[in-house]
Amino acid sequence: MAHISILTSFAETASTQKADLFTALGINWKLLILQAVAFLILVLLLGKYVYPIIIASIDKRQEQLDAGAKASEAAQKQASEAEQRIAAQLKQARVEADAIVATAHKEAGDMVAAAEARAASKAEHIVAEAKAGIESDIVAARTALRQETKQLVADATEKIIGSKLDARADNSLIEKALASEPKGNA
Repeated sequence: MAHISILTSFAETASTQKADLFTALGINWKLLILQAVAFLILVLLLGKYVYPIIIASIDKRQEQLDAGAKASEAAQKQASEAEQRIAAQLKQARVEADAIVATAHKEAGDMVAAAEARAASKAEHIVAEAKAGIESDIVAARTALRQETKQLVADATEKIIGSKLDARADNSLIEKALASEPKGNA
């Protein structure tokens, strides 16, 4: 109810002083006009000199933000592509490494097989040389044994007969004796 009484008192005051409504409200109309003109001048000055600079600055900043966003997207795309290239290169490197390891294993196996073949060949050569040496030694031993046997037979014959025959006669006699013996004993 207090509100109603304030409104009614305001309406009564306004009706008594119609001409001075602004005064009743506590407003100085001359000062109000001066403030309105100052405000309009301020708005015009701000609109002409300050707002264009602020708007240009805001537009420039917005362009920079847009360019930064585009650059960020491009960088992310490049990073993703680089990641894919790196993954492909790693995969290729793994394949090549596996191939190199397989080749190394094969070459190592081939080298071992070649070394074994060389060793076997050398061993066969050594065995063949040893057999040839043994055969040569056997032939030399048989020859030496034959010579010793001839000498022993000549010495024995001389003792039995009591006289020495000449070397030619001894040899022919021994050769005849040996020829009549079986070959396995010689």
